[in-house]
Amino acid sequence: MKVQLVKDLMVSQVISISPFAPIREALQRMKTHRIKCLVVERQSPHDAYGIITYSHILKTIIAEQGDIDLINVYDVCTKPAIYVHSELAVKHAADLLSQHQIKRLLVLDNNQLVGLLTMDDLVTDIFRLLD
Repeated sequence: MKVQLVKDLMVSQVISISPFAPIREALQRMKTHRIKCLVVERQSPHDAYGIITYSHILKTIIAEQGDIDLINVYDVCTKPAIYVHSELAVKHAADLLSQHQIKRLLVLDNNQLVGLLTMDDLVTDIFRLLD
């Protein structure tokens, strides 16, 4: 049986956002693209990528009682985001998701963003194998 790699399941069209964008812009971008997270862009080649999710935004809206126009993505995102290489075996990526109790991993090759692997991607693949 062939070992399944992260690149076989990852989503390669990732939507990103500036860390200096307001939370409202992040929420609008998620709604427009019908996605649950955005990758927070690096500010230099030596910077780390981040990630912002609906959960980050919801917690911020509750904490700020709805006043989110003055809060930037950087203020609430997770940075650095945990990442893997596209050639990593999926079982190891699944272990990372489980160990860190997260739902998403960035996929980097040569320190460049190439995709996103989510828990949903893994579950969908398992269901496909059951058919």
